[in-house]
Amino acid sequence: MPVGVLFAVCAYSIYSGGDAVIKGFGTSLSVFEISFFVALFSLLPAMFVKPKNERWRDAFRLVHPRLVHLRSFSGVVSSILVTYAFVNIPFAETYSLVFMMPLFITLLSVLLLKEAVDGTRWTLLIIGFCGVMLVVRPGFRELEPGHLAAVGCALFGATTTTVLRVVASVEKRVSLIAVPALYLLTVNAVLMIPGFIVPTPAQLALLALSGSLVGGGHILLIAATRNAPASQVAPVQYIQILWAIGLGSFFYGEHPDLAAYAGMAVVTLSGLVNVVLDGTRARVAGRFAEYRARRPASPTDIAEVQGPEI
Repeated sequence: MPVGVLFAVCAYSIYSGGDAVIKGFGTSLSVFEISFFVALFSLLPAMFVKPKNERWRDAFRLVHPRLVHLRSFSGVVSSILVTYAFVNIPFAETYSLVFMMPLFITLLSVLLLKEAVDGTRWTLLIIGFCGVMLVVRPGFRELEPGHLAAVGCALFGATTTTVLRVVASVEKRVSLIAVPALYLLTVNAVLMIPGFIVPTPAQLALLALSGSLVGGGHILLIAATRNAPASQVAPVQYIQILWAIGLGSFFYGEHPDLAAYAGMAVVTLSGLVNVVLDGTRARVAGRFAEYRARRPASPTDIAEVQGPEI
């Protein structure tokens, strides 16, 4: 196994562990408080990925300020929505719905970037969507707000990735790290004030653990994309569905039925085939792609190997 792929397996496995810790909080803390502390701890690795030729004090000298702020806002919304989904609906269902992001990315790339998408790609995306419908089965069971939150995460995450594809080749990487980080911390800090509860030492330790796992995943994913092409790294993301099934069952007593297993298998297979057909331009859902955007490059050459943004 190429070392880059091994790094990716470790990265996405660690991400799932961090997400599983988030789920354990339930309603004991507000979504905004959880998001704030996890973001705070997970953003620490950003201090170690700054390019040597860039300075943090130049982070707000932007070429496309409106787009960078839009990307940052959509990232915050995506983060809040996926946190809400994690604590309110089954783990595996959250991942399955969030993995609708490639469909939304494709739609936005056609509508906004005027890209051409062939029939095979549309077919795979529709098959993946049908797999998601098998998992949640709207009309046959009651859908909860958490399901809508997960779909919203996919939509706003797709917006984040689409905007990033436009700005990553011209903006400084410190800008693409610092501005979203400021949004994450400021918006969640303000929104958590009305219902703020001082975390217990145990809760604070779990928040630090979750954030550290997510941050460690960032470092490993950077190493993965430096040691293997995106076409090899991107498919590994679907290991998160397997982790969601295992962790959800072991820690939270969540046991998907046969139809849900079939739906998750369809989502995974359609996504893997989509990545293989896409070659090195692997369009999978996104987690901090700004660490991995290639420079110099055209907007459509960004390797979008990511997952829900936290």
